[in-house]
Amino acid sequence: MTLNFDTKIEKESESIEHNLTKRFDFNPLFDNITDLKQMHNHNSMAILGDSLQILRQMKSNSVHLIFADAPYNIGKDFGNNQDKWETVQQYIEWCKSWIDECIRVLSDNGTMYFMTATQHMPYLDVYVSENYHVLCRIIWSYDSSGVQSKKIFGSLYEPILMINKDAKGKYTFNHQDVLVEAKTGAQRKLIDYRKNPPEPYNTKKVPGNVWEFNRVRFKMGEYENHPTQKPEALLERIIKASSNVGDIVLDPFSGSFTTSAVAVRLGRVGIGIDMNEEYFEIGLRRTGIAYEYNGKCLIKEKIRKTNAKSKYVRGE
Repeated sequence: MTLNFDTKIEKESESIEHNLTKRFDFNPLFDNITDLKQMHNHNSMAILGDSLQILRQMKSNSVHLIFADAPYNIGKDFGNNQDKWETVQQYIEWCKSWIDECIRVLSDNGTMYFMTATQHMPYLDVYVSENYHVLCRIIWSYDSSGVQSKKIFGSLYEPILMINKDAKGKYTFNHQDVLVEAKTGAQRKLIDYRKNPPEPYNTKKVPGNVWEFNRVRFKMGEYENHPTQKPEALLERIIKASSNVGDIVLDPFSGSFTTSAVAVRLGRVGIGIDMNEEYFEIGLRRTGIAYEYNGKCLIKEKIRKTNAKSKYVRGE
């Protein structure tokens, strides 16, 4: 029986609702869960600690989707650690270590997306191409803050690599769940005369590999106190496309825990890891694991990442 689109959405909604109340057992995913500093509820786990060490405690072939947004080696201040290695080579070797561990814990039919700075991605692209399999090279293009270099063309994108274990591996790609407006068909109402009989162009299409999502701004509701927060819309596309309801989604460098928050909202099981206790607390609150930690009430308090004010605030 073939389901129409409305019936498919209805059944998916029922599945998500069921999964939100179904209790997931995290114990089989780790060598010894009691060794971890973690908290979890029925569908989300937040772990406090070093990502590479924790990945090494996870069972092989245990997760369906990984999104990794590791430090970029560009000097960002994450509170308790500085995003800077002594040499580029040291940084690249570190990246290779966590990529290898991520691939090990990824299921044979799973998918991994990861990000890094534009100047470092070529090294890792070559490494992954030689050892695993690149499915797609994605560009996340975003709006400018208005402050750009006057000495060179400013960078307005970040690269994302979509990979799996090998070229023969099957992988999830729910193209119907991530359709976007096809401007040619939807707006201009053109007719495709190549078809017999001719018919209008499709109004929806699968996105290409250039994604346009605004960066997270202070005034946005989803803003958290993190210097490199990724937008929910970006993670929603990745999670919808490359996982199914009930699948396990891992983010080994969780930061603001956007991946886990979106995964849980979409009926997946979220696992997030971060070494910063402040971000760990964000994860507890944002995924509904806990609203109190060590006697502290976990409430959202927005703090600007910079003291610089816009010209409107300055009154110019």
